[in-house]
Amino acid sequence: MKLHIYQIDAFASKVFTGNPAAVVPLGNWLEDDLMQRIACENNLSETAFFVQEDEKYHIRWFTPTSEVAMCGHATLASAFVLFHELGYKNEKIVFSSKSGDLIVKQVAEMIEMDFPLQSIKRCEAPEAILKAFNSEVQECFVSMDYIVVFEHEKDVENLEVDLQSLKGLDARGVIVTAKSKKYDFVCRFFAPKYGVSEDPVTGSAFTQLATYYSQVLQKESFHAKQVSQRGGEVFCRVEGERVFISGCAVKYLEGSINV
Repeated sequence: MKLHIYQIDAFASKVFTGNPAAVVPLGNWLEDDLMQRIACENNLSETAFFVQEDEKYHIRWFTPTSEVAMCGHATLASAFVLFHELGYKNEKIVFSSKSGDLIVKQVAEMIEMDFPLQSIKRCEAPEAILKAFNSEVQECFVSMDYIVVFEHEKDVENLEVDLQSLKGLDARGVIVTAKSKKYDFVCRFFAPKYGVSEDPVTGSAFTQLATYYSQVLQKESFHAKQVSQRGGEVFCRVEGERVFISGCAVKYLEGSINV
């Protein structure tokens, strides 16, 4: 069986930056095990599969080891493929997912995603987190991920991480963050239990970071930078219980796979 595949750099304005995601459009769903093996073979932080269902597209996301309930950058990449490669003409795309309906639009040169805003809860930093990082933790919160706040952006940029310590945490991953001079804030993301040592740019993390920084900075619109090795800029805006996450994307690869 031959399948079409794209590799899109999401939250990027040029190739070799942002977060690469594989996108595999399907006419019908494959077996779960096969999709998981394709994602493992791709060896990217996420591979997205989607199938058109009436007026919506059902989307699913797989890391190299597991299916996940939400992924921002691979949703942005999938929308880019529909808008720019597959001739999708409507103003918005509705992706149905395990996290509900996700509405995506092309807004000027960026793609804007309408995601549910996540609540966060202050907590004591687990011992595994205190052990994992070489800088002093200022605050810790928990939601879909742990959110670990540091005092300075250089603490985030220069952070040394013991990934083995993070594998046993009872959350998807760990977001580390600090306020920034150039941006509103910077962040990084680690999810070793899902086979992702460090994710280059994590759209879904901003569904939680927007909650935190709307309280801390007393504003509703943000320009942030995920300061991974590849790096990527993210714009987000809070409106009620939703957060609008925007970024650019570029195509790196188009081809076919044989399974």
